[in-house]
Amino acid sequence: MAVPLAISIVAFWRDAGPDRWYAKDDAFDAALRTRFEAAHHAAARGEFSGWSADWEGSLALLILLDQVPRNIYRGSAHAFATDPLARSIANSALEAGHDQAAPPDLRAFFYLPFEHSERIEDQDRCVALCEALQAAGGPPAEWALMHRDIIRRFGRFPHRNPALGRTTAAEEQAFLDSGGFRG
Repeated sequence: MAVPLAISIVAFWRDAGPDRWYAKDDAFDAALRTRFEAAHHAAARGEFSGWSADWEGSLALLILLDQVPRNIYRGSAHAFATDPLARSIANSALEAGHDQAAPPDLRAFFYLPFEHSERIEDQDRCVALCEALQAAGGPPAEWALMHRDIIRRFGRFPHRNPALGRTTAAEEQAFLDSGGFRG
């Protein structure tokens, strides 16, 4: 059974809903920072590893390691620093079937660590998972397909280049300048 903090994280995230999950919202980012920044760091240090025993604890870890840093550290390398750990937890959660135990409206958060990866194998896995979710009545897989297309084209997400200190190639800049995905 999930611990109270894990339950609180999942409830907060679910209550926030899609309008806040996928939008740049300074007030939401500030609320996440206030409530969960310390928990994010604790999760990154492995202090909550026992949470992965059930779907709710696993989901709370994925929110803390994959979603929270993208909100509270926008534009910095730290936004992506816990991605490998999030992918590892997502792999374990999928092996345990935790995604299937989660409510359908939250299931995609088990897959987003793969969507956020710059490895094509992870992108392919995410697309397959999101297409299966869509076929079962879940949200469209269009974002997973779009992310994979960017990785196929560039081998990385160009919008991350400034935060990660990478040089942006001319083709990447043209993509960004023409309205290409900016994260």
